[in-house]
Amino acid sequence: MPEGDTVHQAAARLHTALAGRRLTRFDLRVPRFATSDLTGHTVLDVTPRGKHLLTRIEGGYTLHSHLRMDGAWKLYAPGKRWTGGPAHQIRAILGTEERTAVGYRLPVLELLRTEEESRAVGHLGPDLLGPDWDPDTALAHLLREPTRPLGEALLDQRNLAGIGNVFKSELCFLLRATPWLPLGELPPGHLAALPALARKVLEANRERPVRNTTGRREQPLFVYGRAGRPCLRCGTRIRLADQGDGSRERPTYWCPVCQSGPAPASAPRTVTRRS
Repeated sequence: MPEGDTVHQAAARLHTALAGRRLTRFDLRVPRFATSDLTGHTVLDVTPRGKHLLTRIEGGYTLHSHLRMDGAWKLYAPGKRWTGGPAHQIRAILGTEERTAVGYRLPVLELLRTEEESRAVGHLGPDLLGPDWDPDTALAHLLREPTRPLGEALLDQRNLAGIGNVFKSELCFLLRATPWLPLGELPPGHLAALPALARKVLEANRERPVRNTTGRREQPLFVYGRAGRPCLRCGTRIRLADQGDGSRERPTYWCPVCQSGPAPASAPRTVTRRS
């Protein structure tokens, strides 16, 4: 599940493989850009912005992609078999003499003028892993809707960019608040510390292949994916319910003892798993 940390890692891999190299193949398999051809142009850089990837190319072009739930960029050496999925799932091919980057199942893929990047990412709040990170601005954005549930506010990329569903659940646990607690009802100290805590968690996972919020190798996460298992603090079984606005609900995990605040309006999911 792509979040700010995995997108940052993907950008680093793509940048290392492509930046400074001339494109020998440029193939976008989406109708709007299918005839675009930047073969012969040099890739300048690959930069993450929240959960977005910006591949900047000589001539003032930017290839904007977003992985969402299932998208992936894979790198292949010449002659190697492409194993990221069936051919009909390929949306982009960027080839150089040394490596080929293949984009699979990319729900967002568009070719922009670099000067127009703000059209794609200008709505985003401060990037938790980016040079524009500003905790005061992030907190001000969060406080614009103090009645909004904490979990929903954390997922809103207009507030702060880079948090996905895993870190949403983990941050709520670390804040000792349920994801349904109105943001403005967080204790003042916890609210003030929220941006710095989010930054610390994502920074700690910037280079990790496996996310870890607990510091324990054998049990890397406090609540996410642990429904029905005992809380690592109190032993109460972790619960699972959906959270969202109805159009896009996300599986959400929490401890009913360690985390204070309201429970979901709908009944939690039934979990049969036992530790």
